[in-house]
Amino acid sequence: MNLDALVEHGFLSPQAKAALAPVAARYAVAVSPTLADLIAKEGEPLARQFLPSEAELITLPEERADPIGDNAHSPVEGIVHRHKDRVLFKPVSVCPVYCRFCFRREMLGDATLSPDAMERAFAYIADHTEIWEVILTGGDPFILSPRRAEEITQRLAAIPHVKITRWHTRVPVVDPPRVTDEFVSAIKAKNLTTYVALHANHAGEFGDAARGAIAKLIDAGIPMLSQSVLLKDINDTVEALENLMRTFIENRIKPYYLHHPDLAPGTSHFRVSIAHGQRLMRELRARLSGIAIPTYVLDIPGGHAKVPLNSDDVIALENGSYRIRDHAGVWHDY
Repeated sequence: MNLDALVEHGFLSPQAKAALAPVAARYAVAVSPTLADLIAKEGEPLARQFLPSEAELITLPEERADPIGDNAHSPVEGIVHRHKDRVLFKPVSVCPVYCRFCFRREMLGDATLSPDAMERAFAYIADHTEIWEVILTGGDPFILSPRRAEEITQRLAAIPHVKITRWHTRVPVVDPPRVTDEFVSAIKAKNLTTYVALHANHAGEFGDAARGAIAKLIDAGIPMLSQSVLLKDINDTVEALENLMRTFIENRIKPYYLHHPDLAPGTSHFRVSIAHGQRLMRELRARLSGIAIPTYVLDIPGGHAKVPLNSDDVIALENGSYRIRDHAGVWHDY
């Protein structure tokens, strides 16, 4: 759904549509039919994630078009090589829905990699024998056709040093009909271990169709991990996080990362303080077993990778800012 369809279905008023036209002109807007049904049922926690807001036009000085530094670590188009043994591979730059807090919102478009760019990406992976894991992201790689997904999977499986593929997606919860038996088969290959990381931020995202799509992947032998973002007025209470983590576990998904919001343009209305996130994690540990606890992380701006925020790598300063140490032992101001 675009703005017109959101008005037609009663999610936005005609007056709101006019006010939101500049937002839609700058940042992509799309809501799938499945998601529209969930928003109608669950209300604000889902609407706030996916319906555009005028607040997106407010850009703070510290916000960045490339907040986690992908560009600085991109040796060829479609590849980000930040860690020695793994790369991000971005075959598409489009999604079935657009999260209003997305850290790649300035980079998303309506395209897949060109055939030449795809060949250069495969060549880079093949030439770098230290690459053990390929993380497929984008955009959302689950929007690929089964044929394209299988081509990518088989090409990666043919590279001897690549042992793991990890597909990062929102599709099982926002557009579950895409998770067909054919697609599930397409992302598996002999001598290649496949994982799927599901991005979900609220227990209300798990409708019956989503649970079925998740089961289809796991019953096919594909282990699943979770990724979530800590978001103001969506999941920034211990009750909301507890429900979300229990929902992951009940659906056989291992909680993996809870991300502190990145400094993407126009997203300040979603951000909470690190101190608040740390308090929530302490409360969560008192309520849940270890298998249901994610790691609370921050992607250090500038491409310095993730740091656990409940660790001695994070020092709170009296002025409200932080000193954060990256994996190389270098300290950064935040």
